[in-house]
Amino acid sequence: MKKKLLLIDGNSIVNRAFFAMPLLTNKSGEYTNAVFGFMHIFLKLYDEESPDCVAVAFDLPFPTFRHEMYDEYKGTRKSMPIELRPQMPLLKNLLKKMNVEIYETKGYEADDVIGTLSLHAKNSGLSCVIVSGDRDMLQLAGDDTLIRIPKTKSGKTEIENYYARDVYEKTGVTPDEIIEVKALMGDASDNIPGVPGIGEKTAQKIIIEYKSVENAIANADKIKPAKAAENLKNHADTARLSRELSTIRLDVPMSPEFNGVESGRIFNAEALEEIKRLEFKSLVPRFEKTAAAYKTAMPGSSKIIDNKNETETYVNSLVIQNRAAFYSVIIDEKFHGISFYNENGESPVFIKPSGDFDERALMEACRPFFESGAEKLTHDSKREMKVLSGFGIGINNLIFDAALAGYVLDSSKNSYNCDDIAFDYLGETIGNPNAAGKNKRKPAEIPESEIIDFALANVGVIYRAYPVMLEMMKKNNQTGLYFDIELPLSEILFEMENAGIRIDRNALNEFGKTLEGLLSGLVNQIYEHAGENFNINSTMQLGAILFEKLKLRGSKKTRTGFSTDAEVLEKLKNEHAIIPLIQEYRMYSKLKSTYVDGLLPLISSSGRIHSTFNQTVTTTGRISSSEPNLQNIPVRLPLGRNLRKSFVPDDGFIFIGADYSQIELRVLAHMSDDSTLINAFNENQDIHRLTASQVFNAAYDDVTPEQRGAAKAVNFGIVYGIGAFSLSEDIGVSVREAEKYINGYFLKYPRVKEFMDDSVKKAAELGYAETIFGRRRTIPELKHSNFIQRSFGERAAMNMPVQGSAADIIKIAMINVYKRLKENNLRTRIILQIHDELLLEADKNEVETVKKILKDEMENCVKLSVPLVTEQSEGETWYDAK
Repeated sequence: MKKKLLLIDGNSIVNRAFFAMPLLTNKSGEYTNAVFGFMHIFLKLYDEESPDCVAVAFDLPFPTFRHEMYDEYKGTRKSMPIELRPQMPLLKNLLKKMNVEIYETKGYEADDVIGTLSLHAKNSGLSCVIVSGDRDMLQLAGDDTLIRIPKTKSGKTEIENYYARDVYEKTGVTPDEIIEVKALMGDASDNIPGVPGIGEKTAQKIIIEYKSVENAIANADKIKPAKAAENLKNHADTARLSRELSTIRLDVPMSPEFNGVESGRIFNAEALEEIKRLEFKSLVPRFEKTAAAYKTAMPGSSKIIDNKNETETYVNSLVIQNRAAFYSVIIDEKFHGISFYNENGESPVFIKPSGDFDERALMEACRPFFESGAEKLTHDSKREMKVLSGFGIGINNLIFDAALAGYVLDSSKNSYNCDDIAFDYLGETIGNPNAAGKNKRKPAEIPESEIIDFALANVGVIYRAYPVMLEMMKKNNQTGLYFDIELPLSEILFEMENAGIRIDRNALNEFGKTLEGLLSGLVNQIYEHAGENFNINSTMQLGAILFEKLKLRGSKKTRTGFSTDAEVLEKLKNEHAIIPLIQEYRMYSKLKSTYVDGLLPLISSSGRIHSTFNQTVTTTGRISSSEPNLQNIPVRLPLGRNLRKSFVPDDGFIFIGADYSQIELRVLAHMSDDSTLINAFNENQDIHRLTASQVFNAAYDDVTPEQRGAAKAVNFGIVYGIGAFSLSEDIGVSVREAEKYINGYFLKYPRVKEFMDDSVKKAAELGYAETIFGRRRTIPELKHSNFIQRSFGERAAMNMPVQGSAADIIKIAMINVYKRLKENNLRTRIILQIHDELLLEADKNEVETVKKILKDEMENCVKLSVPLVTEQSEGETWYDAK
């Protein structure tokens, strides 16, 4: 069998990778998405082809011989995106470290380099595989030369394969004749002129019959149609020029050396370090085996304990230490054990249950450590609190949570697992045996030895990442954010999850029945307007009714039918009586499926629903809720609000709700230092009425409800960087009118405009936006060449300081309220946080005390240039304590 050369068109593939992936940067601010995408494609090809040699060809940023022949060659091409340009040297550097041959020659294109290399390969007895998105490469196809052309179909990448016979079968011409066809038809992408009036089909027909451009010119009088013949005679020189421009050269001056690419040469230590520096975490396993990674992450040798006596002895030694890290392992709800690493740098220890030494006995033996004064370090402290509380154990003196530290340092990441922390802050990689999506194993199939290695690696990472991450937080002035806000908040969120909220099953069922009745009535009305019965939940059937039968306009038909999404229906709501009915049907249907059918199975035996409060999900610092999302219980629809009647306190308790009044606008006033806004809040004016009077040039007392409503939309929209188009959609005016409102707003509140502009400028310079309390959000989109992406970045830069600061304030308030409740030994507890609102389940004997605590702590948790104001309510249901 012949040895194989894999030839990659570097510019073609890196461009494909760049546009296929979202913009990525590493910690140094280097753009990396194109390099990352290229490497995925490269490794996939490497695995598929198992080549003996690999070479990558690149264009150089200089004119080529084709430009000398024809000044307009590639004159219509857009310049390389500014985010891609600096990635080219990064890619070449990585390939060199991987010992991959790179070829580029001044005066020639990568196509010519590849053509010449393929000829050298043929003469050296090698088979050749060429990978490029450029169909010009088909002219190089041969019996031993395969051309592979990636193409996107239905959002997925497929590869077309062409040997010489495939080219002929699919195009009707030979590889050599591909050049002749292109000479006649031209190429708009390369700005090759071709012959006017001759397209691809005509060109193919001519070449199939006459084989070459010269022969076609010689026989022009015989060519049909007559117009093509006339154009060919009149533009013969252009056809000849186009042929020269289209021909891939096979004589580029070079002396290639096709060196072997054994795995050891590619997946080497130097390349691994560069992969880590670029932060391509998912690629690391190709360069470093999991077992070696565990060994790297574990300081010293390890010890496994599986009996009571040794555990007690070891735990006693931990108690007298000043500091220790711990990490418990729960996989598929099964407790496997717990790992420790102490301050003296001794071996990490894993304690596992065995025989009579079951998990409860194990944790009882570990209790003295958790209740001692030793400093404790862990990862995902809320998870650990949940594990330990199952054994009746609390955690004393917890000083570090690696996941929360990762979130504080970079809120834009998707995950903060121990393997993320190891990679980002220690430059190490560790595996995760529970990553079933990656290794396709079920938890029961994971060997115990791998689980133990995983736990030991994690505890080592936690301990050694602590000083590194602490130093970074100090450098960023984020220690207050971490130690005063995020770390203590994790205990409160654990308590909230553990407490849950009581729900009246009967009331929820009755609410469901009400919805069923309403839905039934709506279905009949919709059928009546449609003139037939159909599946309202089927986009295809609904589209056919609206746009084919009822002849409504406003949606284009695609391969899958007409779009009937919310945006389309909203634009049509005044066009036909059926549209509002469908909108109403969808709202009630969602209420039924999500908030009745969805909640009923989640009610525990105690009659309560336990949501998960996520602390490390949003980039702005807001807490989110999931499984179920209790922050998203509808409140705008009257019927949706009625759902809250199903949520009730325990007997002898009552709900107390407290929410901030216009907190984001107050934060905006403080951060912008706009005197008009500040005075309005300090004088307790109606801020929306004031804005209306400013924008509409009306007397304060003469502002109409409609004007106030529009001003309210502007006030809140400004915080989110709203544009004229979005505002026009929100308040039902023209884009020009909405733009007038926004300009009027900034005219009356000039410091707000300055603050917004400065926020964007500062974020562009620093690479991140920041809250009052030092929370950061990286915004790489600000440097994107794409207008839509850049506009998104600008809105994020305007919004994040305000929204993030408001989120920080409610967190500080939660912490202070929680402390006061504990200090006063009250039975009242916080059970929900919904953005700027707290919901407490209060003992009826503590109501007045709790109300005072809420007002004191929420309104005085921070000092701004404007007062923080709260509104309170109470009731026997969540609906009453709105």
